[in-house]
Amino acid sequence: MEEIIKFNSICEYNEYYGINTEHPLVTVIDFSKAQPAIPGKMNYGFYLVVLKDVKCGDMHYGKHYYDYQEGTLVFLGPGQVAGRALTKEEKANCEAENGKRKPKGYALAFHPDLIKGTALGSKISNYTFFSYQVNEALHISDQEREIVLDSFSKIAFELKQAIDKHSKTLIVSTIELFLNYCLRFYDRQFITRDNQNQGILNRFESLLNDYFVSGDPKTNGLPSVGYFATEFNLSSNYFGDLVKKETGKTAQEYIQTKVIDVAKERIYDTTKSVSQVAYELGFKYPSHFTRLFKQHVGHSPNDYRMLN
Repeated sequence: MEEIIKFNSICEYNEYYGINTEHPLVTVIDFSKAQPAIPGKMNYGFYLVVLKDVKCGDMHYGKHYYDYQEGTLVFLGPGQVAGRALTKEEKANCEAENGKRKPKGYALAFHPDLIKGTALGSKISNYTFFSYQVNEALHISDQEREIVLDSFSKIAFELKQAIDKHSKTLIVSTIELFLNYCLRFYDRQFITRDNQNQGILNRFESLLNDYFVSGDPKTNGLPSVGYFATEFNLSSNYFGDLVKKETGKTAQEYIQTKVIDVAKERIYDTTKSVSQVAYELGFKYPSHFTRLFKQHVGHSPNDYRMLN
């Protein structure tokens, strides 16, 4: 089994790259000033944003094309694992010394304790890209790269100042502003990949149709967002955000709309009870089906059948 390097603290992460710790809960690293390190899988106990050179290859991006070549932002949340050993070709593109490699790019790392009790802490879950897969990274333009580096520079500047009552507020607010920019950048990426996304949506619709035609609902229950995300080799959050950007509905809402459409068709079959229809659709309890149907249609299944 491949060994996983675990970083529980910001201090451990800094030490790995030979960087002085200026604050125990946050750091900004310019990897050009870091010491060479042995590549491998790593587990992080904090939030990490890495701005990487696309050609460096020390993190696994999968086989997806890149929108831009100026850099790639990878977001990792606490407990996530990323990285792998380099191939021979990748080693040739990176600086190596005695089996070690000097990474390229920059990193921002901050511990969950830094944002506890702050506005950012209360809404950190809104930044769903922290739970994306690494191959769903953000590929940025030259202009976007400037904004990223400016944000990192502001945080690094504040870390070099004497800590006072304003330090935490300034650091956390800058991180929050940076993350809000990243939301905008991801919106742009979803738009620039419109053709690819439409292909996913078309297949999503097809998979939904196939699911209800098959006997899967009776055996496996209602289809979940995670089920379809796995079909596309995407994380649930990335898939959900993609569907939301393209349709205006969450993936769960999209699935529920399909369930109701199929239910309307099957309710016309008067040889089946409402309970039978509910079980065929994957509901464990007919009452749950009735509640959802009324919520979407405005009538109970029985009333809808009588009206039509």
